[in-house]
Amino acid sequence: MQISLRAGSKLYLNGAVIKVDRKVNIELMNDVVFLLESHVLQPDEANSPLKQLYFVIQTILMDPSGAAEAKSMVDAMLLKLAHTFENRDVLWGLQEVSAHLKANRPFDALKTVRNLFAIEAQILAERPVNQAPNCAA
Repeated sequence: MQISLRAGSKLYLNGAVIKVDRKVNIELMNDVVFLLESHVLQPDEANSPLKQLYFVIQTILMDPSGAAEAKSMVDAMLLKLAHTFENRDVLWGLQEVSAHLKANRPFDALKTVRNLFAIEAQILAERPVNQAPNCAA
């Protein structure tokens, strides 16, 4: 797999943060766990239930030493979210996230959650403020 990075970009690779000072192409020759900076959610951006879920799943990729704790937190969040959301697409997506994680595919789980952000935003926009779902564990 070949990855192109712009100057100043960061790549999270097997728990390490790599920052490049110039445009560079990197070829990954074996299976590695990585995240591009554009896919990393910052703590202050985890401001909705699904973004909180995404943040914890990304922790599994970025900090392998804390993966066990993050996985148990994700399990609790998934259970709570399954009882909070009524939207079929979101519920189906949460089942898919769980399946990806059980198959040890956290990157695919992140992709699935990211695809649910627009649906969640619509749901939250339609709800009164005091009825917004919350899944913080």
